[in-house]
Amino acid sequence: MNAPDQPLPLPGELDFVCRKIFSKVKEAGGRAMLVGGCVRDSFLGAVVEDADIEVFGLSAKRIEEILSGTYSLDWVGRAFGVFKIRGFPVDISLPRRESKKGTGHRGFEIEEAPNLSFREAATRRDFTLNAISWDLLSGEIVDPFGGREDLAQGILRHTSEKFSEDPLRVLRAMQLAARFNLRVDAETVALCRKISTEGLSSERIFEEWKKLILKGEKPSIGLNFLKDCGWLSHYPELAALDGCPQDPVWHPEGDVWTHTLHCMDAFAAEKTGDEWEDLVVGLAVLCHDLGKPATTAVGEDGRIRSPGHDAEGKAVTVSFLSRLTSQKDLADEVAPLVATHMRPDELFRNRAGDAAIRRLAHAVKRIDRLVRVSLADMRGRPPKAVPDFPAGDWLLARAEALAIKEAAPKPIIMGRHLIEAGLTPGPEFKSLLKSCYEAQLDGVFKTLEEGKDFLNKQLSK
Repeated sequence: MNAPDQPLPLPGELDFVCRKIFSKVKEAGGRAMLVGGCVRDSFLGAVVEDADIEVFGLSAKRIEEILSGTYSLDWVGRAFGVFKIRGFPVDISLPRRESKKGTGHRGFEIEEAPNLSFREAATRRDFTLNAISWDLLSGEIVDPFGGREDLAQGILRHTSEKFSEDPLRVLRAMQLAARFNLRVDAETVALCRKISTEGLSSERIFEEWKKLILKGEKPSIGLNFLKDCGWLSHYPELAALDGCPQDPVWHPEGDVWTHTLHCMDAFAAEKTGDEWEDLVVGLAVLCHDLGKPATTAVGEDGRIRSPGHDAEGKAVTVSFLSRLTSQKDLADEVAPLVATHMRPDELFRNRAGDAAIRRLAHAVKRIDRLVRVSLADMRGRPPKAVPDFPAGDWLLARAEALAIKEAAPKPIIMGRHLIEAGLTPGPEFKSLLKSCYEAQLDGVFKTLEEGKDFLNKQLSK
């Protein structure tokens, strides 16, 4: 990794706001330093979208006094001494001492300590590359743990023994390694093996998984780190993929775990930038073969097969995601993609008709999502990975022609049409609407008038 000797400048408005805050702090007798991810990203040449400022030598009350005349401040962590500058992506914090007194990330006793040394303040940070400080006014870089060298060498290393006080840092290592193509230091891996998941909420856990999927350039690196440090065992659905065999003719890359890693990297190379769509597709790629461990067997001919693994994977995916996040709508979007990830190729080989494609769109909501999942699956089989995916191109073209590439077919016959036909809303509405929609998917009618004719025929039976 080529990390520059000096960080790149902050973007214009962010730089202006930070320099103004730095100057006010200096005038009051304190010293402000940029810290954490914004410094790391500046060294890496990545776009910096927000800034964390740590203020030394001033109390929280004094910081509030000198800045409140210029900016609106929000306390977002009064116990932690953290302000947000309203209207700007800037957080301001104070150095603090933390003592672990209980479980979870809230089980700390916090002491405001504005006169800590830079080194002591940095010991509570997770990794050396996040423990670099930058004085915008003087240009001085304070790097007590060798974070710049670790960046240059592509190494992710913990700063101190305090690392193990927050188990979430194991998952931070997962997503940071994936985002920046980093090798996790052997001592850090060993330390992570000793850390339990004690006190972690699903919300905090899922934020790190989201970063892996949405920001990871090489998700395989982060996922392999989970395996190396023993944390894969906390995700038994994924752990079951490790060692699950595959037919070497079709999957020369190895077992299901290896295949999934290749698929995730293929997905990462084709992200769209739409966070929700990338999250749904990325999770579907991660989960697409979760049904294989339960269905894999060696046939009489010696070939390894996993019949029905796509359908089997749907329930396993729901189970996995239900523990990972409380967002039920996410599981509702992901699971159908897992259950149908082989359908594009099947439909292409059988030259399926419009009805089958409409029904598939109804099942997955967006055909374009499914094609992305299937493409990642096809590209996760080196050296058999395919650069092109004719089945996907064919299916997208057919879906486009049917106006269902990005949405399931909308019902033509609605409840109001049943009322217009003289029906009173009641239990039979649901079955009638379902019957009409099924006929629509089968291509029995395509317009409202044709739909009304179909409805009238149903009512006259």
